[in-house]
Amino acid sequence: MVTRIRKGTPKSPPEGRSTLQSVAGVLGLEGERMSKVDTAWLRMDSDTNLMMIVGVWILRPGITREALAQRVQDKLLGYRRFRQTAQQDAAGAHWRDDPDFSLDRHVVTHTLTRRRGQEAQAALQARAGALAMVPLDPAHPLWQFELIEDYEGGSALIARIHHCIADGIALISVMMSLVDGGTEPPKRKPRSHKQGLEAAEDWVADTLIRPFGDIAARALDAAGGGAAKSLSMLAAPQQGLGETLDQALEVARLGGQLASDLAALALMPDDSPTRLKGAPKGEKRVAWCQPIPLTEVKAIGKALNCSVNDVLLSCVAGAIAGYLRHHGDDPAGKEIRAMVPINLRPMEDAWKLGNRFGLIPLVLPVGIANPIERVYAVRARMNALKGSLQPLLTFGLLSVAGLLIKPAQDAMLSLFGRKTTAVMTNVPGPGEKLKFCGATLEQTMFWVPQTGTVGLGVSILSYGGGVQFGVIADSALCPDPQRIIDAFEPEFAQLLAVTLMLPWGEVE
Repeated sequence: MVTRIRKGTPKSPPEGRSTLQSVAGVLGLEGERMSKVDTAWLRMDSDTNLMMIVGVWILRPGITREALAQRVQDKLLGYRRFRQTAQQDAAGAHWRDDPDFSLDRHVVTHTLTRRRGQEAQAALQARAGALAMVPLDPAHPLWQFELIEDYEGGSALIARIHHCIADGIALISVMMSLVDGGTEPPKRKPRSHKQGLEAAEDWVADTLIRPFGDIAARALDAAGGGAAKSLSMLAAPQQGLGETLDQALEVARLGGQLASDLAALALMPDDSPTRLKGAPKGEKRVAWCQPIPLTEVKAIGKALNCSVNDVLLSCVAGAIAGYLRHHGDDPAGKEIRAMVPINLRPMEDAWKLGNRFGLIPLVLPVGIANPIERVYAVRARMNALKGSLQPLLTFGLLSVAGLLIKPAQDAMLSLFGRKTTAVMTNVPGPGEKLKFCGATLEQTMFWVPQTGTVGLGVSILSYGGGVQFGVIADSALCPDPQRIIDAFEPEFAQLLAVTLMLPWGEVE
């Protein structure tokens, strides 16, 4: 007797594959899961903005491609992520070892060509700008180092790393492990990959719970204010009546602050319309200045009772205002908004890859001409953001975005593009110059990507006793970013001169 299988009868799982594993495959839960925030960054690439962190190192004397490849082999590849591909699936994305990994694909050389009369730095800037819009191959790990062996008596190294791998703080820690005498990559035990429903449970926890865990509380504690204490009270309530009342007040205050900060993010108005806002076309240009002495920046901050950050951001605002005036625009009364990344991880965890940062919207007073008044305006705005929950809220927003289909994610994140002119980073680096493959790392600069329709990125990096200022811009909105750079040092010099002329006792 032959038993017929009725139409529609489910087939048995393939041999060697359990039902739970089959379910996991349908859900896309195989492999090492990518966090929802990292997934959001992976899917954020667009025709006009690629989500790559682009960095430039200037080295003297020069190094060889062989020395660079050996250092990458010994150190960078100790981080498994740099051997893995990012694969999108039904549940988001996951990491998978590249079966066809080749170091030759990721460590390449380039001969810099210069037009007649073009300086070497301008040619290097043009190359970095061009590479900022060359997509990385999604079939392989999303990073590449390009070495220009002959540059100004030394070498130049252009690094491109996709933002889904890590944020700026983590990548600085990783890059510092590459330098001579740098720390060894951490030895981590391989994680067991769960299958089936266990994997599904972990996915739900990683997606909906852990992004809002104690990492945010630690970050809020570092940022100041009582938010972290309030969160810890929720986890470990006190027993005494007085302590219970204090806890209730703290929790109420936290709830009020959360509602206020959420409303501020959702209802923030568009910033002033300037030629720096509009529709980008996807052609990037970069520029940077020579370092200015960090001791002079600190001296101004001390004299004006401001932070180094306040001083530098004020000079950035002044340089942008000068750029607008050069093009015939009147910046008086105008303000532009910059999204500033805020680290959400303890510094002892800086080496861990992935993205653990939030964003705060900082309004730069480009319309204030007086340099002293402008510094104090920046200081007041920065003080108003201290203890804010907005970095945590934006981190959560990115987590939620990673849950959505890409069109919905794009629609959610377009909020920042409409209301923002620039993305700005300010990162402290080592105080002494470092060595790399026997050469001195003379200058370093990097830019984080801009999202949506944002066309301007500003980077401030302290290194080796100096402060580097750099700009990356879409050519449709800012065809000549070097003019912003050229205005930065005069703005700083003017602020320094005015500060020295102020009589003692009249500084706030």
